[in-house]
Amino acid sequence: MLFITVMKKYLNFFDVSFQPKIITTLRNYNQKQFTSDLIAGLIVGIVALPLAIAFGIASGVAPEKGLITAIVAGFLISALGGSRVQIGGPTGAFVVIVYDIVQKYGLEGLIISTIMAGFILMFMGFSKLGSIIKFIPYPIIVGFTSGIAVLIFFTQINDFFGLNIANLPSDFVEKSTAYINNFSNFNLDSFLIAIVSLIFMLIWNKYRFKIPGSIIAIIIATIVVIVFKLPVDTIESRFGDIPSTLPKPSFMNIDFAKIKNLIAPATTIALLGAIESLLSAVVADGIIGGRHRSNMEIIAQGIANIGSGIFGGIPATGAIARTITNIKNGGKTPVAGIVHSIVLLLIMLIFGSLAKLIPMAVLSAVLIVVSINMFEWKEFKNIKKSPKSDVIVMLTTFFLTVVFDLTLALQVGMILSVLLFMRRMALVSNVGVVTREMSDIDDTVVDDMSIDLKKVPEGVDIYEINGPFFFGAATKFRDTLDKISKLPLVRIIRMRNVPAIDYTGIHFLEEIYDESIEKGIYVVFSAMHAQPYKALEQSGFLNKVDPKNICANIDFALERSNEILDEINEKKNFE
Repeated sequence: MLFITVMKKYLNFFDVSFQPKIITTLRNYNQKQFTSDLIAGLIVGIVALPLAIAFGIASGVAPEKGLITAIVAGFLISALGGSRVQIGGPTGAFVVIVYDIVQKYGLEGLIISTIMAGFILMFMGFSKLGSIIKFIPYPIIVGFTSGIAVLIFFTQINDFFGLNIANLPSDFVEKSTAYINNFSNFNLDSFLIAIVSLIFMLIWNKYRFKIPGSIIAIIIATIVVIVFKLPVDTIESRFGDIPSTLPKPSFMNIDFAKIKNLIAPATTIALLGAIESLLSAVVADGIIGGRHRSNMEIIAQGIANIGSGIFGGIPATGAIARTITNIKNGGKTPVAGIVHSIVLLLIMLIFGSLAKLIPMAVLSAVLIVVSINMFEWKEFKNIKKSPKSDVIVMLTTFFLTVVFDLTLALQVGMILSVLLFMRRMALVSNVGVVTREMSDIDDTVVDDMSIDLKKVPEGVDIYEINGPFFFGAATKFRDTLDKISKLPLVRIIRMRNVPAIDYTGIHFLEEIYDESIEKGIYVVFSAMHAQPYKALEQSGFLNKVDPKNICANIDFALERSNEILDEINEKKNFE
């Protein structure tokens, strides 16, 4: 604890907007928090072990590359990041991109791309572009996340069935052809290990045990293969020994020609890293009730990718599943993430030589579980309830991600979103407003529904949304809510000036509603127009809301709020 005491004296130097969260958290750090972080970091380190190895192999590089990334980048992301609980390392989102880069440019090209992506991320962070990343529409995120999940699943067919294809193509169509042409090499032993491991992990994870099912499955499968001497591929037979030490940092010569060729993949890595890390940080904020520093988080991601590249690792970003695991096991500060990387380092130093015995089939099962959890099942299940324009964006992004590549999918998805946004704006333009402004009618019109003319009871907050409620407005609403320090008893969401709402707006309203209910806050909607009402009804959101809490105007909404306050007071008096 002496180190913590010394650090507290020197933590007021940096500007708050670019301060790593560890600086803030160490100011009031204590022994109890350290114990909690230590336990969480130990558990997350164990969870991250098989994933780091599996992501490295699936990316087309040696298994230790995944471990190196989790250790180096994981440490830097936690030590310098803008989130209290973010866990960084290799993730499934990068598997497809990294594999494609390795196939086209080799390992050297991947390392250079990773370092370049790091500098791009740092530039984005110092330019304060972190908030802009949040404006990427939700359907695009759903589309490319689900597309990546399908591709991860597809890449594991080789090891799952033991087809033993040496040079698996990166292209989706070519990969499909290779599977068909080589299915005669089907290995029953590999398949049985993979399918049993997959079923075991799915059942095990359903009960949410502290020890991850992937660790148990790997241990059992490895023992079975050794004892019965099964003829299946292992890490050793495919890659040789796993080093038990971290490599020395290396600085390769980078010329302009290489930079020119790799700027596109490096930019893709940077954009995806920024999106996923901030998405993970936002999810974490919703669970812990905190608020991350988006620009500092992106800067840390940049430094982490540079560090990973220097040590020969692969791209890294915030990992949602491991971050949630950290939170649920008591992680409070970035110290937990630092502990997680130290745990991985110790495992590599002490048990690295044993990891070479792991069968490839069980690792394929681990990644298939990752892909199943990564796919947005709920969103695709409710696709008929979503606005058609958002469905077009989501399915187009999904299709292009699977069949072509993520870069094209993001570009086309964003262009489609902008075009459909402009179309929506044209459809909801109010011609009557322009006519009135240009007439000679007295413009000192009194608004009978103005809040200034109403008596708002104590404990009631009123939020008014003006204009179409799309992805940009949703982010502004979130920022407004984050600034409220005292929680109300009732939230009135006034929608009289909301002519239209999209899927991101619906998703956001549902999040706000669920968070409010969890905190004991009642939500009342006022003056909802036809399009938002129909969209919310089709999505199933209105099934959650008491019909009494959907009011025609602000007068009825205030009247309903008084009724709710009376009910709350009666309950208190009764208790």
